[in-house]
Amino acid sequence: MKIPFRKTKDGVMINVRVLPRASRTGIEAIEDGVKIKLTSPPVDGAANEQMVEILSETLGIRKSAFRVVRGRSSRNKVVEIVGVENI
Repeated sequence: MKIPFRKTKDGVMINVRVLPRASRTGIEAIEDGVKIKLTSPPVDGAANEQMVEILSETLGIRKSAFRVVRGRSSRNKVVEIVGVENI
């Protein structure tokens, strides 16, 4: 899967659109980032945790490298992946 990203001094940033409370999980590349379907509700950070798990598994990058830069409580997020030059 080819994901559009922007380089930063610490790694890369990607745009993420989450769809919480979906019937099943899934991830797909879209024009300006990725769209992730989550089964978790958007309560107490559960959706953000599941989003990081899915991104980590899909990209093969440790979970601790992911950081939500913008949109912690929004469906549209900007996620930074620290220590990565290319995805």
